[in-house]
Amino acid sequence: MRELTLQLYREACAHALERGILIADTKFEFGFAGDTLMIADEMLTPDSSRFWPASAYRPGGAQVSLDKQFVRDYVERLGWDKRPPAPRLPAEIVEGLRSRYLDIYRRLTGRDVTL
Repeated sequence: MRELTLQLYREACAHALERGILIADTKFEFGFAGDTLMIADEMLTPDSSRFWPASAYRPGGAQVSLDKQFVRDYVERLGWDKRPPAPRLPAEIVEGLRSRYLDIYRRLTGRDVTL
């Protein structure tokens, strides 16, 4: 499983880098259904990974993000203690997240989402 995970990560990073994106981190969750190894959750999405535009990367500081970090930063500025209920998100934060998710999808796949 270790080698599979590293291979998936290397291939995803190479694909993303060709499109100007750094995958700063991600998670892979696996499980077994009987003897069959299965993917147990989403992978390589803006909810499970940190995507940064390579052109904007600056070591040692906060990064421009194309993932859920945008919302995390917002609720942290509010002082939310991370206990329910979560704060309501204003329309501009929802739209900011939506535009980031659509942007990363477009960059990584070369396609637009049809809604």
